[in-house]
Amino acid sequence: MCSEKTLYNYLDANLFDVTNGDLPRKARLRPRKQKKEYKVDKGCRIGRNYQDFQEYLEKNPDISIVQMDSVIGSVGGKCLLTIHFVESSLMLAFLRDANTSQSVLEIFDELQERIGIERFKQIFPLILTDNGSEFSNPVAIECDRETGEIRTRIFYCDAGKPYQKGAIEVNHELIRRVLTDVNGRNRSFNNLTQEDVTLMMDHINSYKRKKLNDRSPYETFSFLHGEEVLGLLGCSKVAADDILLKPELLGI
Repeated sequence: MCSEKTLYNYLDANLFDVTNGDLPRKARLRPRKQKKEYKVDKGCRIGRNYQDFQEYLEKNPDISIVQMDSVIGSVGGKCLLTIHFVESSLMLAFLRDANTSQSVLEIFDELQERIGIERFKQIFPLILTDNGSEFSNPVAIECDRETGEIRTRIFYCDAGKPYQKGAIEVNHELIRRVLTDVNGRNRSFNNLTQEDVTLMMDHINSYKRKKLNDRSPYETFSFLHGEEVLGLLGCSKVAADDILLKPELLGI
């Protein structure tokens, strides 16, 4: 005895005199599309889980924390990489064609090229992110591609616990004000450009926050690291009266 599936497998392997063309129904049915799977190397989280993160903070209590995440528009379309500086509430966002590990690595290499590795180590000393497959190559993010010099440290939240990086999750609400439709659903990012994303983030980063003593993230980050760095990161200040956090900002 054997199953129907086994018989079909034998048929596909040409072990019978008949072919698929002799089976009218099988000839009509198209093969099911297989979803592309992105395998995650779970070993990359050894020594980088949330408990390790907390222990690292105990040993380095004065270190600045940076949180990282992805914002997805339409499934399979363009997406954003968001980088949030917890101390100042400044957020960077970068448009990517696909949610891949390589696209994340390219952004960090570009940031290092803009500001230099010494500034990079100062501004990005510690990064906390989630368990997405796009973040599953921590060594490549942590080390300079050419010299191997360590430029940052990567740690991961526990699975299913996004509140462990709550600061970036809260700041995403400001992005959603601009990039969601009237029904509160995410718009596709496919028609956006990096210039659109940078404009949106300039308005968000210029929006004053009560927790920053009514200063903006732009002003706070400038106080901590200098306005020159903001320029190198592609950030610009928007006057308070000109700030707009609605889809009309991007004409959508």
